[in-house]
Amino acid sequence: KVGAGSGRDFVAAKLLEWDERHLARGDSRYLVEPHLKEGKGGLRDLQSLFWIAKYLYLEKEARHTVLTSPILTDYALVKADLIAGHEAKRFRRCENFLWAVRCHLHILVKRPEERLNFDVQRSLAEKMGYRSKSGKSAVERFMHHYFLVTKMVGNLAALFIDALKVNHYLKPKSRRSGASKQIDGFPVIQGEIVLDDDFFFRHNPAALITLFAVAYRHRLDIHPLTLRQAGRDARLIDEALQNNPVCNAAFLTLFTLPYNPAPILKIMNNTGVLGRFIPDFGRIVAQMQFDMYHHYTVDEHAIRALDILWQIENNKLEDLYPLGSRLFKQLNARLVLYMALFLHDIAKGREGSHSALGAEIALRLCPRFGLTAAETKLVAWLVKNHLLMSHTAFQRDLADAKTITDFANAVKSPERLRLLYLLTVADISAVGPHIWNSWKNQLLTSLYEACSQCLLEGPTGHGAGRRQRIENRQNDVSEKLDWDKDLFHALVKRLPDDYWFSERTDVIAANMQQIIDTDSKGQSISVRGHEMPPYDATMISLYAIDHPGFFYRISGAIHATGGNILDARIHTTRDGMAMDNLLVQNSQGGMIKSGEHLNRMMQAIEDAATSHIRSSNKLAALRPPLFWRGKAFHVEPLVFIDNQASDRFTVIEVNAQDRPALLHDLGCALFNARLTISSAHIATYGERAVDVFYVSDLFSHKITNQNRLKAIEKRLLAAADAARISEK
Repeated sequence: KVGAGSGRDFVAAKLLEWDERHLARGDSRYLVEPHLKEGKGGLRDLQSLFWIAKYLYLEKEARHTVLTSPILTDYALVKADLIAGHEAKRFRRCENFLWAVRCHLHILVKRPEERLNFDVQRSLAEKMGYRSKSGKSAVERFMHHYFLVTKMVGNLAALFIDALKVNHYLKPKSRRSGASKQIDGFPVIQGEIVLDDDFFFRHNPAALITLFAVAYRHRLDIHPLTLRQAGRDARLIDEALQNNPVCNAAFLTLFTLPYNPAPILKIMNNTGVLGRFIPDFGRIVAQMQFDMYHHYTVDEHAIRALDILWQIENNKLEDLYPLGSRLFKQLNARLVLYMALFLHDIAKGREGSHSALGAEIALRLCPRFGLTAAETKLVAWLVKNHLLMSHTAFQRDLADAKTITDFANAVKSPERLRLLYLLTVADISAVGPHIWNSWKNQLLTSLYEACSQCLLEGPTGHGAGRRQRIENRQNDVSEKLDWDKDLFHALVKRLPDDYWFSERTDVIAANMQQIIDTDSKGQSISVRGHEMPPYDATMISLYAIDHPGFFYRISGAIHATGGNILDARIHTTRDGMAMDNLLVQNSQGGMIKSGEHLNRMMQAIEDAATSHIRSSNKLAALRPPLFWRGKAFHVEPLVFIDNQASDRFTVIEVNAQDRPALLHDLGCALFNARLTISSAHIATYGERAVDVFYVSDLFSHKITNQNRLKAIEKRLLAAADAARISEK
């Protein structure tokens, strides 16, 4: 029963429920698999507004009629001055769209379902008449529309709640009363910019931009009704205002002052001012990418990346990014870094390389904002190469001297290296929850340190520099083991030079102890596993007699016992023994802890290595999880063969749909092609796997014959397909 005087309590309870619901659903309207009903900007938000309005303002009508009429509700909301007439029409359009999506969804899945999972988005787009256009697929255009609607719902909700504050159903943060003072042309009451003139922006359109700069510079709040005016008048932003030096100088302050730019940019984005002022940014507002890797829309990702970067700069995330916190203290081009991160994905959703197109946009926008020619050039370079460091760290062999030399030649200077490292870290971390981890941190840190040394000392791939690095690593291991010198040097002679570049000191020490223990017992094989919490993974170390097909057999054993290989270092001693180190996670992406699972996996590896037990039957029975989201996608297999990336090996990169035992099947194809794998590097981006192999022929030479290269490519494309090749 509606009780007199209970309105304030009802509103407070309803809004508390609102916040708890959003928190449970991820607290973002830009999650790429949104909940249509309960998610932020969804139907439940509109219904909550409806019920609050009905409770507070429609008591008289409630006595005489059932309040299900949209026209009656809209009329009452406008009459109560909760929303304007044009906003009421927008309210109804949003509701109609969301109900249409919901009806199509229920008909499609033939049951009550509220989540827009990847496996239904493509079908919904087709049912609702969306078509591919301008570099965007039909499903991306549909989801773009969906996110624009949820953004509109969020804005309407903010306006509605602000009106409740004005009418005192909620305690206002600050009221339009008290002494007013002027700060840079804006009236300020109790630390909040409050406009009393409804035509303020129409008289001075430049204030649409300077408003946010003033609030940012002086740490002021902006009254909700002022934001409402800004959103309404954002259409006043034209080409002349976009090129206005005062406006651009004001916008640039958001990146030059030491405060976090993310909150004010988010407010600008929500009002629509940001997209109007920078039309290229407007094109990525609510733009989603139809894949399992990116969790947020492109605009949300860019702003989240800036927030993470600012926290790194201010030592708020030092435990997660220890190197990043140190590098900021050495940085000279802070403005360049923030601007490059803001622009790095601005060309997403267009035909062609978004990195190259984004660099062209940066060359056009940065002079407009007031950056110097040198700063503009550096921003464009960072945007164009913002994927270079992650690609090198995750998909190339960092122990290969040419990998480091090529990367250093591309980077060219320590300042660029610092900038690229920080941009890469923030970009990866803003992709979604749990994307950043200790393993990625280790790889990027190793690449940074190796490149930094290369830039300082010159290439160390050959000659005295390389020899010195090997000796330094051997001395470190010797100190750690504290062995008899003759015993230590006898084992050192058995290990190839590349081994000392590939592994960390603690891993080498453990490997050497494993070799000595196994040899002293007269055994021919040893499998050891230990947890590596910093990587959220488990290291499997295998010492055994090497033989052809060794890698694909042990990878099959790992897959068959519920493991996924993150990285593989494959070494052969000078006397023909394999010493392999594989970083492994369980099927949920976590560490395999010591116990039954790890013991079962190590036994399966030993069986595969010694008795040549074939895993085909077990692997054939493997299936993706019942509700695996990857089945909604199709990744066309691609094979790239590069003979320039390494001095000693042919580098083969395979892009394919991720699935159980993919690595085993690719390894089997390479074995059947009579190739020896030196190292394997595994990267997964949602539904897409990128597996890179450093290979040679049986005589340790590169593969250069074109006919043979084509035959290898054909084998790998067949292996990458969902139909498994047979083990021979």
